[in-house]
Amino acid sequence: MTASATPRDTDPGFSNEEYDFLPLRLPREVSRVTAAMRLAIEAEFGGWELSRVRLYTDGSRRVLLRRKRTKTSGLLPPDATKGL
Repeated sequence: MTASATPRDTDPGFSNEEYDFLPLRLPREVSRVTAAMRLAIEAEFGGWELSRVRLYTDGSRRVLLRRKRTKTSGLLPPDATKGL
């Protein structure tokens, strides 16, 4: 499965005081089952939870994952979205 950043989300991730966020863009070729499986893996092993999903008329999806920040979490590493 491939994910590409939107023009607004060229940064691999962003943070606020409470949460780290990871924006993903899923192309229309990715089935709903495949997307759900991939997001479940991210949730289980990466500690991410689903914050928002937008389905566009072209069939692509924009997904925003979030996770609670801890004292040690800091900012996302530069390679946080590699392999997604």
